[in-house]
Parts: sequence; structure tokens; C-alpha cells
Amino acid sequence: MNPKGQEDPGEDLTSRVGAESPCSDMKRAAAKKLIERYFYQLTDGCGNPQCDNQNCASSGKVTNLTPNQAAAQAIQLFSQEARLCDGTQPSKVPRTSLESGPASLAKSLPPKSMNPSCSVEGKQVPYLTETKLLGIIDRCKSEGNYSLLIRTLGEVFSSAEALSKSFQKTEKTDSPLSALLDRAPVSLLGPPSDLNKEAVRALQGEDKEIDSSDPSPSVPHPDDTSVDLEAVRRSFAALWSISGEEFESALVNALVTLADNIELDLRVFGIMPSDSTDTLLNVFLIVFEIPVLGSSDYLEYALHMLCKAASCLPISAQAKLSRVWARHCRTRLPRLLQTLQQLITVKMIAGSFTRDYCVQDADTITAPTKVMKILYYASMLSGELDAPEFCQDEDVEPMGIDKSDRAPPAAPPPQDPLAVELGISALDARRPYIDFTDFYNELLSEMVEMDKDFAYYKSEQPKKFSFMNYAFILTPATKTLGLYYDNRIRMYSERRMSFFQSYVGQPTNPYLRLKVRRDFLIDDALVELEMVAMENPTDLKKQLVVEFEGEQGVDEGGVSKEFFQLVVEEIFNPDYGMFTTQEETQTTWFNPTSFESDAQFTLIGVVLGLAIYNNVILDVRFPMVVYRKLLGRKGSFADLEDWSPTLYRTLTEMLGYVGDDMPDTFMQTFKVGYKDVFGSVLYHELRENGDEVYVTQENKREFVDLYADFLLNRSVERQFKAFRRGFQMVTDESPLALLFRPEEIEQLVCGSKVFDFTELEAATEYDGYTVDSDAVKNFWRVAHALPLESQRRLLQFTTGSDRVPVGGLSRLKMVISRHGPDSDRLPIAHTCFNTLLLPDYSSLEKLEDRLLKAINYSKGFGML
Repeated sequence: MNPKGQEDPGEDLTSRVGAESPCSDMKRAAAKKLIERYFYQLTDGCGNPQCDNQNCASSGKVTNLTPNQAAAQAIQLFSQEARLCDGTQPSKVPRTSLESGPASLAKSLPPKSMNPSCSVEGKQVPYLTETKLLGIIDRCKSEGNYSLLIRTLGEVFSSAEALSKSFQKTEKTDSPLSALLDRAPVSLLGPPSDLNKEAVRALQGEDKEIDSSDPSPSVPHPDDTSVDLEAVRRSFAALWSISGEEFESALVNALVTLADNIELDLRVFGIMPSDSTDTLLNVFLIVFEIPVLGSSDYLEYALHMLCKAASCLPISAQAKLSRVWARHCRTRLPRLLQTLQQLITVKMIAGSFTRDYCVQDADTITAPTKVMKILYYASMLSGELDAPEFCQDEDVEPMGIDKSDRAPPAAPPPQDPLAVELGISALDARRPYIDFTDFYNELLSEMVEMDKDFAYYKSEQPKKFSFMNYAFILTPATKTLGLYYDNRIRMYSERRMSFFQSYVGQPTNPYLRLKVRRDFLIDDALVELEMVAMENPTDLKKQLVVEFEGEQGVDEGGVSKEFFQLVVEEIFNPDYGMFTTQEETQTTWFNPTSFESDAQFTLIGVVLGLAIYNNVILDVRFPMVVYRKLLGRKGSFADLEDWSPTLYRTLTEMLGYVGDDMPDTFMQTFKVGYKDVFGSVLYHELRENGDEVYVTQENKREFVDLYADFLLNRSVERQFKAFRRGFQMVTDESPLALLFRPEEIEQLVCGSKVFDFTELEAATEYDGYTVDSDAVKNFWRVAHALPLESQRRLLQFTTGSDRVPVGGLSRLKMVISRHGPDSDRLPIAHTCFNTLLLPDYSSLEKLEDRLLKAINYSKGFGML
């Protein structure tokens, strides 16, 4: 601490810099650049062995100087306006290493090593800085010869050691000079005649610290990087300001060599020391900043090699790369995603895939997919995440079922190691920086063979790649196939076990068979399902077969569809008392005052699980928070936006209110009201003596969170736990949570919201007709002209469900079959096979009349 009245030079330098004008900044930059040129002339020389400048290292007249001594002398030369050699540019790379001749940079490189600090015979590993690269570009432009640039890029970008030391935020060899120049006011760095000699004296002592009064640096953030990414971007912008023909071929070749060497090192050495991890992270941070990775030869040769190398990084290194991208490269992420998508699409188009060599075997596709996963989590980390308290899994222990009768709990689906390392999942991302749908690759989703992919997913060989472990890249329609194969294989397994038990004298039914009466549908269904759940819950994983008493239908899928449709219509009706309808959104919610037992809600959960398990789409409208809660997340304030938009806006306005008169303005206490199924108003205190506690600026956030928690969690806790319990009795062994996010599960349950008969027409096949048949043309004229409600009836009549499957109506593959010549008979449908039996009606009017009668009055099976 200085005596009163004395000026602290350090304080003067730092305090005065902030008050300088833009003009001062320009003078500072010019002066700093000139002083740096003197510094590197003293330390590295100009590269001319015949140099006669006594202040140049290449002349042999400059003795070995410490960095501090060189910095002090550089400032003196600047003040004296001393001679500068031609071509001398500021750089942190030894000048002699970058000049042509026998002692080229390539010969100075150390042998390939994972440690960037290694050197051979005491020679430094070369590297680039922004200033150095700009100097080389300027020199090449002035000479009209780009050989130095080509050689520099080729040598630095082909070496992980060299590249990892490039574009660093701080450099030890420059610390005395950089520290002074960064802190000095423009009066110090003004014209040489005005130079403040105090700065020179401060550097006269050998290896003395610059301003030892500076506070110690703060502890670095674990997601920080030593790479100056802004400098990297400016450098690449300057590089591509010249014609790419001058250097791009050399750069591409260097990147291929770099990636090949890194991949080889990682596969040979496996686990790396932490310093090597930082080395490679620096490398990938720099190369993925190249702005043209998605074009020309970079896409064809270099990018997939870089992706292969990056995919070999250990999980801890991938996690750190994801965090650094999220923290420092947020705006770069969408462009990088577009580049990876472009690479995958190009390789898909160019590839020749067969059953023996499928998409999963091509590293040109799997490697960028693995890198895309790192980007996928970076997008979530840089977006809006749920608070940890909303990520707690809820209790799902079955109630009312004898544990001794239950099968041992199945092992949960394997978790993504990268997600575990990062401590997040897709459920945590409320709003990712990049929308989840942008990660879908439509072409890949269409071409991937999910049966083969599912086999790879189930394979015990760890090297088998399966897109089911990278489900973010697949569309929901394709992921539905993966779930379908999993469900069917489990059904067949249960069937084989039943046959085996029958063979050894313990016969069991190979199917989950339900026999119900139409007039007592709910009672019959719930009683039978309750008996199955109590006696042997594993029977719920058998294939469902439904029989309506007194009807001829044999269930090949169509009868089950109608069964689920009728159950949903009745049990989700508010008159039934188990669920209510939100007036504003017309969505279904649990009745908090329901008199039904937990077992009833458990069985409703079983019905929902069975619908997914048997690939049946239901006409239910749950708010999104239900699907989030089914996957183990609690409802939070953000979920109110979908659950009750008006309430959400009101509470948002409360949070945004800044006046001190909040109690008088809102007159809201911690006592809230809600209505039961009969319309009566009930009250609940969110905290003890809540009726006496008014909402203020200090506790408004607490009120909002408690209110949301009460509405979405606590008020329906008993009902929802029972509901989820039943759901998981069917889906506990399913990869449902691995493949689908909440909004995708909604599509899985409810189907697509896009109702396009044009898609259905394009996907329809014909038996006995052709697309040019008059009856077919008349049918589609009538179908397209129908109102939406009638179109839904036609869809239900033909397929057994009026819901659109995930992926659109093109997924239905409807068949129109000729059912004899013109007659007065009505059309007939085989809903199990999506087949419409259509007589060859003689006129458009007759077809319309018969078709409308069929879809409006048909119900059940065996009824004409």
C-alpha cells in the first residue's frame, strides 16, 4: 500500500486505460504491433542469414536475451525509431522455423506424441497465433507467392502438438511484453518521442515480475479453454479472404493427416493423461471452427476423418468438449450441426448399402453421428434446463399387488455414458438452444433398416453400432419401428414360454385374452386386467387378443383397436368421475377429488401401456406434463404454460411485477382455491398459516413454485402414482424412455396431428383395381370432398382407428380391393389389414351414397 499522496504506477496504468477514446485505442494497437515486431526481431530474427542489422537475431550480433530483456530493448528500439528488417512480423513462432530452406519447420517437429510440450533436441514445437498468421498472409500477398502460407498451414495443422499450442490466450514467452502493452495507456504507447521511460526501467531487471501488486488470478472455470476462439475466428476470416485455391489443398491434406494420427494414437494408447486430453480438446476446438468444413474437399475427405478421431475421445473428454462448446461456441452450434447433417446426407446418397454392409457399418456415417451427440448435449447445456429438484424420479412401487407374485424387476435400459458423465438427459432440457427436431435426419431415418439396428442394439458385442443409442437423429416414425420390434420379440418370447410350459404339463394361455361385453365394457375389462395384474403381471406383456361377446370378429389387430377406442371414450369421459376436462385447453386431467380407488387408476395406466405395447393409437388429450411425469419428472411452473395458459400468464405477470405495493395490488395469500368435479370451490394452504401470508416481492417466486407443485403434483399425487404404476407394469422393460422424449411419446399415444388424405392416397395399394379405375377415381373424389369428421369416420371404418399414426397417413398402407361388380351392397372393411372391399359401383353418386351409409352406421363385427 503506497503512502498517502504518492502515485501508484500500477493503479495509474490500469485506471487510465478505461477512459481512453477510440482514437487512443487505434494508436495503442499500432504502437503495440510495432513494438512486437522489434521484440520478435530481437528474439527470432528475420530469417535472413546475411542480415547486417545489429538489432536482429539473424545477424548474430544480438546476444541471448531473456524475454524481459528483449521486451525492454524492444521498447527502446521503438522509442529510437530503429531499423526494422524487411519481412519481420510479430509472431510467437520462431522465425527461423518458418522460413524456407533445409531447416524447414517440418524438420523441427518432434516425433508424434500425445504431449504437446515435447520437443526434440531442445527445439520448440511450432505454433501459430493470429498476429503471426496475419503477417504471413500479408507477406504472401505482397510477394504474390503463397508457398510460405501453404507450408505453414501444412506443417502446423498436421500436428496435434503444434495446433494445440496455437491461438492460445496467453503465451509464456511473451508475458513481459504482453503484460506491459496490454496495461499501458496510450500516453505510454504514443509516438516514440513521447515514450514514458518508466516502462523501460520497469523491465531492466532480469526476469522481474510485471506489477507484482496485481491480485492473483481467479480460479479458472472447469469449462474454460486456453484457446482464444475469437482470435481463431478472426484468423480464419482473414485466411478465407484470399482465394482458397492458394492453400486449401494443403490444409485438407494436413487435416486428414492430423485426424489419422490422432485416431491412431487414441486407439493404441486408449486412456490419455489429462494434459493430453486438453491437447486434443484444443485441436478439435480449432478445427471445428473452420468455416468451410461443409464444402468441397473438406466434406469429401477431411470432415469424416476428423469426426472419426473425435469419436475416439474418452467419455470424459467428450463431456468437456460438449461443455466448452456450450459455454464458448453457442452461436456456432447450429452451423456445425448443419455441416454434420450435410456430411451424413451426402454419404448416405453416395453409399452402396446392402444387408451385409448396412448403414450402421459405415464409419463415414456413424462417426459424424457420434460427434452430433456431443453437439446434442451442448445444445441442451446452452439452453434452458430444469432445476435439479424437478428431476427426481417418483415412487412407482406397485400398490395393491402382492410383491411375491411379481416377477423380479427388470434391469432399466442402459443409460448413455455421455449423459451420465454430464449429469443431464433430454428430459432436463426445457428449451434447448437448437430445437430437438433439427437433429432429425430424414434420409437416414428412411434408409436405416430398423430390424438390423435392433439386432445390433441387443447384441452383446460392444463394437456394434446401433442408432437406437443415438435416437436423437431418428424421426419418431422410425423410432416407433424400433419399439415395435422390441415389443413383438417380447410377445413371441412369452408365447414360446407358454408353449414350453404346456409341454411340461403346466398349460398357460400364450395370449393376454380379454372377453368383454359391449354394454359392460369397462367393468369387464377392468376386472379381467385386475386379475391378471394380481396373479401374474408378466402376462401383460403377452400379445393382446380381444373378443366381444356374441360377435364374430377374430382379433388380428382390428378388434383390439376398437376395444381401446371404446374404453377411452368411456373412461376418460368427465361423467365417469376419474378425469376432468380443462375448459381452456380441452385436455384431460386427473380428478383430484375422485372417489375411485388406486387400483382403478392403476388399471387405466395398464390400458395406456397396453395401447403403446400393442401399437394402438388412442384418442386421448393429455397435457405434455403427463408424459414428462410418466418419464419420472415432476411438474413445474414452466409446465403450466401448456396446462393452463391463462394461469401461466397471470403468474408470469406477478413474477415480473416490481412495485412495492404487491400485497395491495394482487391481494393474494398463500391460500389458493380450486374446483372439484361438482363445481364446488375447495381451498388449500400452500404453507402453514398460508391464509395470513401475503405474496410479496420477497416470496413471490416461492408462491409460484408452490402453487404449480400443488396443481401438477401434490393435488393428484395419489391418482397419478397409481396411474404411472400401471403404465410401467407394461413398459418397464421397454426402451421407451431411451428412444422417445415426452413430445414424441405424445405422438406415439395420440398419433400425428397432420390429417392429410393426399398422403393416404399416395400410399394406397390396389387389388383388382388400378389407380386409373373409375371406381378408384370416384372414391378419392368423394373422400377428399368429405368434411374432416367424416374423413375420420372413413379412416376408422377402414383401419379400426380414426387416429393418424406417427409419421402421417402414408404409414397406414391402406388397400382398396375390388369386391365384385356393381351392386347395392355396402363397402366392407377388414380393419386388421387396413383393407376396404369396394364394389365396382357404376356412378359417383351411388358410390358416395353407399360409402356414407357404411361409415355412419357400421359398428361391431359381423353386422351388415
